[in-house]
Amino acid sequence: MMGKVEKYLKEEISKDGTISLALIDSENLSPKTATSIALKAESCGVKSILVGGSTAIDQLELDNIVKAIKKNVKIPVILFPGNVTGISPNADAIFFSSLMNSDNPYFITEAQALGAILVKKYGLESIPMGYIVIGEGGAIGFVGRARGIPSNKPELAAMYALAAEYMGMRFVYLEAGSGVTSHVSSSIVAKVRKVFNGTLIVGGGIRKMEDGIKIAKAGADIIVVGTLLSDKNFVLKLKEIVKGIKNVR
Repeated sequence: MMGKVEKYLKEEISKDGTISLALIDSENLSPKTATSIALKAESCGVKSILVGGSTAIDQLELDNIVKAIKKNVKIPVILFPGNVTGISPNADAIFFSSLMNSDNPYFITEAQALGAILVKKYGLESIPMGYIVIGEGGAIGFVGRARGIPSNKPELAAMYALAAEYMGMRFVYLEAGSGVTSHVSSSIVAKVRKVFNGTLIVGGGIRKMEDGIKIAKAGADIIVVGTLLSDKNFVLKLKEIVKGIKNVR
């Protein structure tokens, strides 16, 4: 069943066309610094704060960051885990995802099986999501042993997205990876949008309003901004992205 946070995201998409979420990597960040970033991102108009990271291994550190952010922001805090260590009882929801194009079964179903009991025990709202790495994929491509979809083969991304939908996943995330130099191409987004009927998320390498607009026009429902947040003066650029992608479709 669709939970409170998922309904909220759907409602915001219905109002704005395309929305933005801010991704905070819990690795090597203090709760104070993470909270400061989250507050600035919230002031820019993002609709939710994602907390996670492909290399995050300190569960206590992540939980402290989630608690600190939750105390200070009014928007939902959603877990975006790269492994079972990315689960905190203090978040509002979790993107419960399967790395669809991994060569390692661990990242397709095994980590999910290990984490499922904790998700239930903590009473976290679970949002089912197919996670698809495009291109090199940055850290998640390496850690998750993903066979990245070539940028000139959008039909392959569409196949995986459709498979995710048929397996009951209401969200699909097209991931270029953190720290990458280029984002997911608009041609891939458009191809996936033609076949996938759920909520389409695109993240990785989005640093400029022009990039966000292209992806939004191609059919993305949600754009995730992460690497940009490491810049001390990210506020102006993030405000431009949030404003630029609104109602462009």
